[in-house]
Amino acid sequence: MQQQSNITHLKSISQLVRILGFPSPLHPLIALVDYNNVSIEMFPKGQKVSLDFYKISFKPTFTGQIKYGQGYYDFEEGGLAFLKPRQIVFSPEDTESYEGIALYFHPDFIRNYPLGKTINQYGFFSYGVSEALFLSAKEKEIIANLFATITNELDNNIDSFSQDVLVSQIELLLNYSNRFYNRQFLTRKAINHDIITALDELLTSYFEGENSLKNGLPSVKYISTALKLSQRYLSDMLSSLTGLNTQQYIQNAIIEKAKEKLSTTNLSVSEIAYELGFEHSQSFSKLFKTKTNVSPLEFRHSFN
Repeated sequence: MQQQSNITHLKSISQLVRILGFPSPLHPLIALVDYNNVSIEMFPKGQKVSLDFYKISFKPTFTGQIKYGQGYYDFEEGGLAFLKPRQIVFSPEDTESYEGIALYFHPDFIRNYPLGKTINQYGFFSYGVSEALFLSAKEKEIIANLFATITNELDNNIDSFSQDVLVSQIELLLNYSNRFYNRQFLTRKAINHDIITALDELLTSYFEGENSLKNGLPSVKYISTALKLSQRYLSDMLSSLTGLNTQQYIQNAIIEKAKEKLSTTNLSVSEIAYELGFEHSQSFSKLFKTKTNVSPLEFRHSFN
């Protein structure tokens, strides 16, 4: 365990389980921890922690809101949370945060499997702490059964088939999580509608103010930070509901604003491009034609 710049950095799963007071795992690259049996003194409260491995947390029964990392989860029906290697989190400040089960596995455990190449496609490993997967009772049962299967496999003697079985179970867990996240995007329509409304208002104010003149085109990072969402969560949510990722959604807003200026003002194409935040008018004209199949001037002439 290394501690640099007030960050506790754990390089191996063996280090972690030793700190938690458990015997060394049968396999050094994977472990499942029942946090109901963990002392809350594992780290000082509020300690920054970085892991060199993946973590999937499953809280099946806890009801209420708890602090996790720098944000909060609302586990009314139980839920899943995901961490990828080298993410910085804060150790919890209350005992409730240690309820549930956590699966830890090192990238080397899946490196020689197809999952080692595709795991980055599971965007929820890049979601923020406030963007947990909330599970219905039926979904919770499916996840609980998967964790039980993984537990049984880890409790058996490790043999030449163990890694194949465990990797397939992890992949199945991730695929179910993908399905359940897509369901969550659709069923939490009121919350997501509010997010899209806030996004539209943010883009409108950006172009009507001086942000575009001072800072150029709005970036995905700027938008997600302003909405207090991770970039990946926002993009996945928009893709599920609108068919557009965040960058495409921003580009559509730019085109709509450009159409407004082209049809209601006498500004030149270069002036419009500048006001929208483009460094070069050619870039604006290229994007406009790509999105509308006509040039800015052709669009303007259609109103004459």
